[in-house]
Amino acid sequence: MDKASQELARSVPEGLSKSFRARAERSDVPRTTLQHRARGRPSKEKKDEGQRYLYPWEENALVRFIVQQDALGRSIRMKYLRSIAFSLASQRPPADRPSKPPYRNWPQDFYKRRAELRASKSSALDWNRYDIYNKVVQWFEVIGKVLEDPAVLPENVYNMDETGVMLSKLNSVKVLVGKDNKRGYRGARVKRTTITAIECVSAVGRYLNPMIIWPASTHRANWVTHPTPGWHYAYSDSGYTDSYLSLQWLKLVFNPQTKEQANQKPRVIINDGFGTHETLEVLEFCFENNIILCRLPSHTSHKLQPCDISVFSPLKTAYREQVERLERGCVGTIGKEHFTYLYSPARNQVFTSRNIRAGWAKAGLFPFNLDKVLSDIPKPLSEPNAPGTNEVRVGSCTHDQVPQTPVTPVSVEALTSLLDIIKQVPDDETNRQYKERLQ
Repeated sequence: MDKASQELARSVPEGLSKSFRARAERSDVPRTTLQHRARGRPSKEKKDEGQRYLYPWEENALVRFIVQQDALGRSIRMKYLRSIAFSLASQRPPADRPSKPPYRNWPQDFYKRRAELRASKSSALDWNRYDIYNKVVQWFEVIGKVLEDPAVLPENVYNMDETGVMLSKLNSVKVLVGKDNKRGYRGARVKRTTITAIECVSAVGRYLNPMIIWPASTHRANWVTHPTPGWHYAYSDSGYTDSYLSLQWLKLVFNPQTKEQANQKPRVIINDGFGTHETLEVLEFCFENNIILCRLPSHTSHKLQPCDISVFSPLKTAYREQVERLERGCVGTIGKEHFTYLYSPARNQVFTSRNIRAGWAKAGLFPFNLDKVLSDIPKPLSEPNAPGTNEVRVGSCTHDQVPQTPVTPVSVEALTSLLDIIKQVPDDETNRQYKERLQ
């Protein structure tokens, strides 16, 4: 009951007035509300409940279904809720069935009044990057032992990564157009040339000078007319790094800029698993110079690499803003000779100590915090106990339970047994999900 109904149902001790005004003063409920409730007018919540599209038990069943599908990795799209609700209500007796689905905004009203649900944007992600929970746990066990070494100081821990910058790509911008304009784009001179920059940042917020790799068969002096002291330049046919350039980066960029500060203490480089980082020459050079290479597990850089987490995305946005500024200056075509002029201010804007340290914190490394990373990664479903080689165990399930998927059979007998079970499951909507899991 609502608060007013509770006050009216409560007995009044002897000696106290039973008037609506006196009850309102004792209960902090408006007098008019008590009068309305005494005359039979329902509360707003009760009235809304009576006007809802689904009955309470139907809503509970729908909530259980949504939660179950989400646990199975098949979250229900918001646009499908109205159709599902209509299908659910259509199972009532003919006289009580609705003639059409609920109103347009019903899904929003539905999840807002159910504490078990919330709306969320679900972006598409490669399955290899989705199921990385165990990889991350194992990585923290390994890197934790490296960082616990008293000789390893935060200022000597680095993350190196490459990023590709499209030479003349513009940002998406908000514009005012006529109401009949159906175009979702604008004209631009886009030269689809990608230039690679090798960047390196430390756990204390320091960053090294970059190595710029041109997509060319030779290097031209007019590409670097803008002053960039300390920068290094290289070229390759593809515009990407290779084993030779990785070694040259170590020798000409990383080692000279970090050796003196390290003072013979070990230096740690965290990088992705790209094969060019692990050639024999690279490993020999690192061994000779007390450099520890720590390779990230595959498909985890979007969660574990500080450069990817906090620097590269705003860097490309800032670069595109510089391209936009040059476009407004009526530059005909943006070429390689403009790159350093545009990239240098964008880099200075983004590569701040605060941004870099935020990336290390988000990666759970400084400060060291595994839970910081795992909180954003779905935990894998627990594995069922494996049956014998020639045995397939399939349990029954109810509508409120998540059906267990049997272990993949490893013998002809077990496969035949599973096939017989699948044939015995009825082909109806109730058992559809269960049968799919068996298949």
